[in-house]
Amino acid sequence: MRVNYNYIKVVLLLVLVGFLYAFSNVRNATRKVEAPYIKFIGDDNLFVTHGTVSKLLIQNQQSVTDKPKEIIDLNELESALNSNPMIKQAQVFMSVDGLVTAEIEQKKPIARVSTNASYYIDETGSFMPLSTNYTARVPLIIGFIEKNDLANVHAIAKKIQEDDFLVKRVVAIHQNEDKTIDLKFRNHDFNIHLGTIELLDKKINNLKAFYKKAMKDNILDDYKRVNLKFDKQVICTKK
Repeated sequence: MRVNYNYIKVVLLLVLVGFLYAFSNVRNATRKVEAPYIKFIGDDNLFVTHGTVSKLLIQNQQSVTDKPKEIIDLNELESALNSNPMIKQAQVFMSVDGLVTAEIEQKKPIARVSTNASYYIDETGSFMPLSTNYTARVPLIIGFIEKNDLANVHAIAKKIQEDDFLVKRVVAIHQNEDKTIDLKFRNHDFNIHLGTIELLDKKINNLKAFYKKAMKDNILDDYKRVNLKFDKQVICTKK
């Protein structure tokens, strides 16, 4: 009987490959995770610190550092990070060699509410707590504000953030009890009454036209009130 050595070689090769693959999987699964690498995306202003993120990267009340790869639940780590009210979005992934990377995008505040409570409003109009690590230079919102009803002041704050003229000048947004809006400019003591947020773009254009003309005539400080509630005219009250 002739022995087929080629067949035996193929079988032995397959057995060897299978053994190496299984050995590699076991070894890779038990590889210890290194200290997580934390990467912040976007602005350099850190409202949430590396230390805070590290404390959130825990599983079963223990740090993931030096734990076997096979027991690390990346979805659980992402959920923990995304539950932080200062984080807009977080992604966690692991490399083959056991390096856990957390990519963090922070929320971006566009205004700060200062009433009975103090907090930021972010780009989406959501609540964002103050940070002990960094203070954002954004317009102050005062007056009659309810935490569960921020749509009105968010619309104004968003408009200010997107407009070069306004973002350089507006320091305060005051919401009145009837939800009409007043603005306060930096370096000027006159009150700007917008009224409601209806026809907001038209009212802002009227404000810019008034400001340009009054600046040219050097009479900006002659006024105590600039009323923009009517979209076709600007009514000014002198001191």
